[in-house]
Amino acid sequence: MNHSYYFDGNQKKISWTIETNGSRADQVRTHIEDYYEKMSVEQSKYVALHVGIFWGIGRFIIKNGDTVNIMLDLRSMFDHLVENKIQNDPFVINRSKFIQQLIDQRRLQIKYQIIDPQDNKANKLLS
Repeated sequence: MNHSYYFDGNQKKISWTIETNGSRADQVRTHIEDYYEKMSVEQSKYVALHVGIFWGIGRFIIKNGDTVNIMLDLRSMFDHLVENKIQNDPFVINRSKFIQQLIDQRRLQIKYQIIDPQDNKANKLLS
């Protein structure tokens, strides 16, 4: 099955949207106390990417072997995840490992796409 996965985050909340065959699942979460107003937007987006994929698997939306089109609206994330550019933030490095672990364990076929921020459907959930 094919999914389009949009995600976003700021210093207070994370959000994601998973679209599959015309259906859509939206979620918004407030950061846990340890993260609330303590992380950068980029760090928050990595949390949203990780938590949302995990949530999608747990809700049986994303299944083993599925294709997930991950929509990235931040060039630095695209550069790190797609082009393997070095990332100097230890939080981002660890979060990337957890994301890759989920991908590997569930044998997900990942396709990263860079999109304009105004096209990020999860962004609207943060307001």
